Amino acid sequence: MAYRSGGPKVLVIVLAGGEGKRLMPLTAERAKPAVPFGGIYRLIDFALSNVVNSGYLKIVVLTQYKSHSLDRHVTKTWRMSTMLGNYVAPIPAQQRVGKSWYLGSADAIFQSLNTITDERPDIVVVVGADHVYRMDFSQMVDQHLESGAGVTVAAIRQPISMSDQFGVIEVHDDDHTRIKAFREKPTDPDGLPDSPDKILASMGNYVFDADVLQEAVTADHELEDSKHDMGGDIVPALVEQGSAYTYDFKKNVIPGGTERDQGYWRDVGTLDSYFDAHMDLISIHPIFSLYNFDWPLYTTYGPYPPAKFVHGSSGRFGEALNSMVSPGVIISGARVQGSVVSPDVRVHSYTEVDDSVLLDGVEIGRYCKVRRAIIDKSVRLPEGTQVGYDREYDLARGFTVTDSGITVIGKGTVVQQ
Repeated sequence: MAYRSGGPKVLVIVLAGGEGKRLMPLTAERAKPAVPFGGIYRLIDFALSNVVNSGYLKIVVLTQYKSHSLDRHVTKTWRMSTMLGNYVAPIPAQQRVGKSWYLGSADAIFQSLNTITDERPDIVVVVGADHVYRMDFSQMVDQHLESGAGVTVAAIRQPISMSDQFGVIEVHDDDHTRIKAFREKPTDPDGLPDSPDKILASMGNYVFDADVLQEAVTADHELEDSKHDMGGDIVPALVEQGSAYTYDFKKNVIPGGTERDQGYWRDVGTLDSYFDAHMDLISIHPIFSLYNFDWPLYTTYGPYPPAKFVHGSSGRFGEALNSMVSPGVIISGARVQGSVVSPDVRVHSYTEVDDSVLLDGVEIGRYCKVRRAIIDKSVRLPEGTQVGYDREYDLARGFTVTDSGITVIGKGTVVQQ
């Protein structure tokens, strides 16, 4: 638990057991928080970087679904000072209170209550592990303590037309921080008192008084008709008790932030949103900048050498424009534009890659054309392959194609010509 200038003792619980069905095939062999993002990162790195930068250095990561790569990444990457008693500890489902796996996010915490009773914190910060954003949680904790809330829910303003995609928070007219109702994906929400065309959408991040959280998940465990979900069950129960407040994310100020990326938050729960979030990274003045060194994003990407661009003869230039290129990449006589290229990728001569996301170890042969695609780890495209140009042909080869036309090739797929 972090001690912040004599402040409360804080434990962080990261909920990282998500299956991520809507991200298939990227989640066919890994949990959603372990999905690579932005070249060198995993999705969980954003949540962990945020809480560490906030000064909270005792963190447990609750995992469940296909968690091997996630556990390995957390264990190898996120090492704290043992001298100071800090840690990031991945904890798989343990069946401590029965023979079932986690039945929901609230049940995950209930089955892991020993992590709280062992540390005896004053405050528990509970965060999701699969969103892209920057946030200083200490500002949210400060508001929580000042308000006397039992739980504070982080919220982001969204158009009222998108209310059916979120858990929606409705606030009291006389106190815009106190929650009047918490509704899952409503079609008829009330707009905000100061912005009738917007709603407050839950970000899946919470600050609890430790005793309130323990009591709430324990009571929820006894309810047979509960889905044992933090947003769907725990928060509404605390709303009824009058102890639930909200924290408006627009107030959160990050050191080094720009006007363009202030308040940025992406739920990358679908293939289209995952693709769009990558495109947010690569403009000259990106919508979300990875280059804020005052609020760094931490990870590890292995012992790769610098990226290399080779060949400069007629019609055979190795170049990348408006793109992010990771260590270990070799672009050999090929042209890459508007793309994010992960470590250890090879792109061979006379090939064109446009508006795409290439994950680790992808190799693209000569004379290939790739457009608006997500290609997962270790895929090999033989010479002359085209991806993203013929929807029906891509589907016939077993690729996934979204409604918006993003072609996705799953990890390790052997592509035939």
